[in-house]
Amino acid sequence: MPQSFLSFLVMCFIIFFVFPAIVESRSHARVYVDAQCKSTRYPDICVQTLLPYVNKRGLPSPQLQAQVALASCLSKARFTKSYMNMVAKKLNETSSSTLGENQAMEECLRQINDGVKQITQSFKELQQMGKDGDENFLWHESNVQTWISAALTDATTCIDGITGDRISDSEKAMIRATILKVKQLASNSLALFTRFTTRYRASHGIKIP
Repeated sequence: MPQSFLSFLVMCFIIFFVFPAIVESRSHARVYVDAQCKSTRYPDICVQTLLPYVNKRGLPSPQLQAQVALASCLSKARFTKSYMNMVAKKLNETSSSTLGENQAMEECLRQINDGVKQITQSFKELQQMGKDGDENFLWHESNVQTWISAALTDATTCIDGITGDRISDSEKAMIRATILKVKQLASNSLALFTRFTTRYRASHGIKIP
């Protein structure tokens, strides 16, 4: 009987003290992430990207938010590259595929490869920002903006170039969906990056020439 009563007290403690604290913490994290994602073009995707990280690591700085967004974009871009390679291999093995279809796929693959490289470069550059002096900040900022913008252009061009009858409708839909997700993640990354750099320049007195 005493043991049952003790178990009851423990359960009451969890319900009345621990559980509300957890709920409040998660609610606070969601409100925080919603506020950070307002500046992005795809806020729902932004929240999905940042919220798991916030729950595990607390409230990340604007620079860390941009890094998380870029890392998520890079992961999706690499997945897209692997899937595109599989489709291209299948298309090349099909004797009835046309030269135009093969060329379109090869061009799309080239653009995706370029996009992966550009996002990788952006992520490495972003990690370096603020570590080698404010005098180099604008140079890093320009590089990241250029590379992410180029990756966005490559993704758009690739989506527009997917045509032909030898690629099944389901594969076309999958390709377009994955590339579109890369494009959306890249767009959000650029928005969060711009938010970070704007705040950093203002707090450090860095002026754009």
